[in-house]
Amino acid sequence: MEQQIIQQLHQLRQQSPLVHNITNFVVMNNTANALLAIGASPVMVHSSREVKDVVTISGALVINIGTLSEEWADAMLIAAKHAAQIGCPWVLDPVGAGISPFRNEVLKELLDHRPTAIRGNASEIIALASFAQTGGKGVDSIARSADAVSSGKVLQEKYGAQVCISGETDYVIGKDSWAEVNNGSILMTKVTGLGCTASALVAAFLALRQDPFAEALAGVSLCSLAGELAARQSIGPGTLQLNLYDTLHNLSDDEIRIHLNVKEHAY
Repeated sequence: MEQQIIQQLHQLRQQSPLVHNITNFVVMNNTANALLAIGASPVMVHSSREVKDVVTISGALVINIGTLSEEWADAMLIAAKHAAQIGCPWVLDPVGAGISPFRNEVLKELLDHRPTAIRGNASEIIALASFAQTGGKGVDSIARSADAVSSGKVLQEKYGAQVCISGETDYVIGKDSWAEVNNGSILMTKVTGLGCTASALVAAFLALRQDPFAEALAGVSLCSLAGELAARQSIGPGTLQLNLYDTLHNLSDDEIRIHLNVKEHAY
């Protein structure tokens, strides 16, 4: 497992794939910097008049509905439809799923275009699977990631997506197998948008276009591993954010072999 992820990271750094992000105002800068640090090339384009053109030249697409608007919803649907039509892998980050009828309707329409991967916290994954009230509070998860595994399986079976659930333990659910990632740090919860960063890294690896499950797992696991290693040299959320970029940029084969804690299971 570790060696496969190492090879994927080498490929990503060599190819520097273009990752198109239709993402929220809160995390644009963070996401772009994280993609650059890992070795990808970010582009942030939100206009409905140009997203189709940018998807065409991109290795992968991220749609993150955090700061949703009617105009952005239109652009997201155009981009997702085109990505599905041309075989461009795309990631759905359902930020705040379940908090409003408008958000749920947009998510339902996006799901019709069959994302390659879905990544969210436990409450978002549960809400996405049921579109029912879950008692969640905004974009923060009050459910444990393990509580959302069954909902993740529902989503995987219905849409064929790799489903990534962030939490104390991260889960990646595929068609034939699933994995748990036991890296990360509690300090990561004090920096806004690190889940969104994970979604962007998943997209960067999906741009390799070889094995969606393995690529989604690489994105999730290396984000959590980098957060764990960065937290060891950080005194608080501010230094963690800076150290995360440096860690992603300098992440070595040995660090992955020694510190990565991933277990894959067959169904």
